[in-house]
Amino acid sequence: MANILNHSQSAGPGPLRASDADRDRVARVLADALADGRLTQEEHSERLEAVYAAKTLGELAPLTLDLEAAPVTAAGDSTVQPHPSAEGVENIVAVFAHADRGGRWLVEPRTNTSTLFGSVSLELREAVLSQREVVIQCGLLFGSLELTVPPGVRVVNQVTPVFGDVSLKRADSAVPADAPTVRLTGTAIFSTVSVRTRARKEKKSKKSAWFC
Repeated sequence: MANILNHSQSAGPGPLRASDADRDRVARVLADALADGRLTQEEHSERLEAVYAAKTLGELAPLTLDLEAAPVTAAGDSTVQPHPSAEGVENIVAVFAHADRGGRWLVEPRTNTSTLFGSVSLELREAVLSQREVVIQCGLLFGSLELTVPPGVRVVNQVTPVFGDVSLKRADSAVPADAPTVRLTGTAIFSTVSVRTRARKEKKSKKSAWFC
């Protein structure tokens, strides 16, 4: 990271002020790089923090120099193209904001949730899993993730809290090992992850499978 930041004096437009849109574009590139395995969780968290501390485009440019994406120039520049997400991956980013998914939606094999002073809420009671086991990767910094699943869904916690907390107290623990599974991974730094089990809303006409 230190070597990358050393390029800031010579890369890009230097002193031009960065906009919120510029920072959000870089955050999306970093999220895609995490999903592709080109960044580790620690590298992603470190760079994401640097993104939202950056005041100029010169400070932003080094953060993506070693990734497969065009360097950031100015807001609205058509040459800035984030690396496309890998198939089967969804990225949800909340920076000083709240992001939520609910209702009828497809849960990809891997969902990356990234926060910086933000929160993410994932409501899975009416969702459809793309496969029997899906992964929700956490990259939380001063944020929170709330996950709601229907009865009969197994939640496996592999999140590493750093001055944070992961709570499955309100989740159903008496679920067989072969049940549809949501696996939580990643890191929660000064952040919280909470999981709860709630019954699906009743539907009069038809039942829907919870996974494809």
